Amino acid sequence: MNWNEIDFFPMMGEKLTSENTIKLDFSPTNTDLDSLDLANTATFDNYVTHQIKASGSKYGVGGYLEHRAIYRRSAVFATAEADFRNIHLGVDVWTEAGAPIFATLDGIIHSFQDNAGFGNYGATIILEHELGEKKLYSLYGHLTLSDLEGLKIGQEVKAGELLAHVGPFPENGDWPPHLHFQLIWDLLGNIGDFPGVCSQREVEQYRIICPNPNLILRSEVL
Repeated sequence: MNWNEIDFFPMMGEKLTSENTIKLDFSPTNTDLDSLDLANTATFDNYVTHQIKASGSKYGVGGYLEHRAIYRRSAVFATAEADFRNIHLGVDVWTEAGAPIFATLDGIIHSFQDNAGFGNYGATIILEHELGEKKLYSLYGHLTLSDLEGLKIGQEVKAGELLAHVGPFPENGDWPPHLHFQLIWDLLGNIGDFPGVCSQREVEQYRIICPNPNLILRSEVL
């Protein structure tokens, strides 16, 4: 499949360019994180907001297959040490709560639910798309709870249609406001949810299942 032949609608209503977007680093190489109280969402949010505004940007992005140091904030990711989930499988778009999110291509509502709990997705929508003879799923996490109201399984969604909004904390899983955007070839039986983070031992398996979201976002920053 040639991704370049598909015309995707900008997910945030505008392209994520070097003029309006900064790449954020949440890997262990970012020493700022060592002294940051990540469990305090307001403190974490102040840090993210400062990084974005200090650069003169509107959005902060990053995260695909990034080894992250921020998941120590929540027991959601805690497993045996060898399987600790700290490899991010989507792209995060950090911005103000309430920012609109648009469908990038035609599809239907596959599933949705509130994945409640500290560090989880909060309100989540999964779309199903037909790409030739293949099905592609796109997951939108950390939305406003009200975005789930009135949705129906199988509901048609058109590219460019307003889909949801970036949710505020704590209802968004208690994260600084951002969208988790993930592409998935095989939902592995999941409904309304899918792992957004995997362990280092699982990276190659999930790399095949979850292609780079920038194939759709097409941001020069990523």
